[in-house]
Formats: sequence, structure tokens, C-alpha cells
Amino acid sequence: MSDAIRPLRWWHIDELLPIEADLFGLETWSAAMFWNELANGHYYLVSLDDDGAVDGYAGLAMQDPDAWVQNIAVRRDRQRHGIGRALLEALLAEAERRDADRVLLEVAVDNVPAQRLYGSYGFDGIGIRRGYYQPSNTDALIMERERPRV
Repeated sequence: MSDAIRPLRWWHIDELLPIEADLFGLETWSAAMFWNELANGHYYLVSLDDDGAVDGYAGLAMQDPDAWVQNIAVRRDRQRHGIGRALLEALLAEAERRDADRVLLEVAVDNVPAQRLYGSYGFDGIGIRRGYYQPSNTDALIMERERPRV
């Protein structure tokens, strides 16, 4: 069986917070931040395992003409099962559906596995945001993927 990708709903927020805390530590988003993302109409998805439990989530915000990947996270015990890839593909499809000229994201400079994933989907590094992640003061690599032209 495979995971189901569904729209993130308010009742999923409490379930994704432990994943957020485990993966991002002090730089964790709060429940209020996720509520705000939903209230502002941003596009958020969850990945649900066979038991209906959240094992990943991702978000996309439109800033015409661009789309920004807000986050992609997968529970540690479910990483390397294609969930992050499926979530990213769903975000890219939504960006295309909304006619985004390009998709941008920030990723920690030390998160090489994520950078490789994004690179495999045509993202290129275009800059660095010094000290972007707080309180760790970790730099962020800005990556961009231009809309494929046919």
C-alpha cells in the first residue's frame, strides 16, 4: 500500500507538531504559524500512512508570479520511502496549475539530502541568506526552479 496525499486540515496540525519538533528543534513552527498559513489560503498537504496517521506535510505560498515552498517534512521513520518526493511533486503540480513563473525555496546549507532532492527536480542554487534560521543562525540556500516552457 502507499501513502495518501490529502489537503492539510486544522485537525492535522496537532499531529504534525511532533514531526516538526523532531526535525527542526528550536526552529520549529508553532501551531499558530500553521493555522496562519491555512487562514491565509496557502496550499498545504499531508501524507497519511495506511493507518491515517500523518507521516509528512508540505506547503506552498503564492507570491505572484512566483510560488514559494514553505516547508516539506517527513517523519524520520518514514524518510526514504518517496514521501518527500510525492509531496514535492504535488506542490510543483499546484504551482504549475496556478501558472507560477518559478518556484523558490530556502533550505539549510547543511541539509545536503534535501538539496539533492530539489536539484533532481531542476532547482538551482541562486543565493544565500546569512543567518536565516534562528536561533541557530544557520544560513539558507535559496533555490529556484523556472517553469518548464513547452
